[in-house]
Amino acid sequence: MSTDFYLPPAPESVIAANPFTIEALPCRPVSQREFGASDPESMLDYRLSPWCTSAGKRVFDLVCVTPALLLISPLLGLLAFAVRLSSKGPIIFRQQRAGRHRNLFVIYKFRTMVENSESIGPDHTAKDDPRITGLGKFLRRFKLDELPQLYNVLRGDMSLVGPRPKLPHHDSTPMVCRPGVTGAATLAFRREQHILSEVRQEQLEQFYQDHVIPRKVLLDTEYMSQATLMSDMRILAATLLRTGDSLTHRDIYAPDRPLDNKSSPKTTIILQGN
Repeated sequence: MSTDFYLPPAPESVIAANPFTIEALPCRPVSQREFGASDPESMLDYRLSPWCTSAGKRVFDLVCVTPALLLISPLLGLLAFAVRLSSKGPIIFRQQRAGRHRNLFVIYKFRTMVENSESIGPDHTAKDDPRITGLGKFLRRFKLDELPQLYNVLRGDMSLVGPRPKLPHHDSTPMVCRPGVTGAATLAFRREQHILSEVRQEQLEQFYQDHVIPRKVLLDTEYMSQATLMSDMRILAATLLRTGDSLTHRDIYAPDRPLDNKSSPKTTIILQGN
């Protein structure tokens, strides 16, 4: 039996079934100018939930983030000290990302990899990536490396819940709301490093572009079309409590297996509010 990793044709492995049933929400159409697409035919066919760009969502973010930063400031200081002692390099990892309307901003995380890791490996990290430090494995496991992004939320670069910010050269899909620290796609791809660890290094970029990004785009699109205050609260709760199923390599590897309710039932429940 061949040990070569099989990459199914992209059209077959891109999601074949919509994982969510869009509820009848008072959505508004997204204009070409707002979406940022130069060609109307290239725009995704969806409507935007009014919650996504509302003042209420911004107020919700500030009400949650401001006291949270004060409460966890001792933890942030402790983690910063640990990162400084664990390995050579800066405490905070900074990277340019594309946010709302593809406006570029700098995202902040605790550094979990060796210094200059971008120059010695791919953009994506698999489970056993040798560039991840010992402390970095712990931080990534419990998502503690993401805590500095609360500052991004405070600045207005990001929201607590939304599509993840994109690397500018990886995904050209426009985003009409602020990117999130967590979101539906984040929950579904909680074990992304395990998924990527099953792919050979030389095939990693192709696999990510052809099979991971399309699934994330659909999840993000569905979120933006039906998000509400309650769905954001459920996503935050699921993130903090680490509940809900996540996708596996088999879900993406099998060309005839769509992202269905069996793949991530909790994500479906979170967005539908059932």
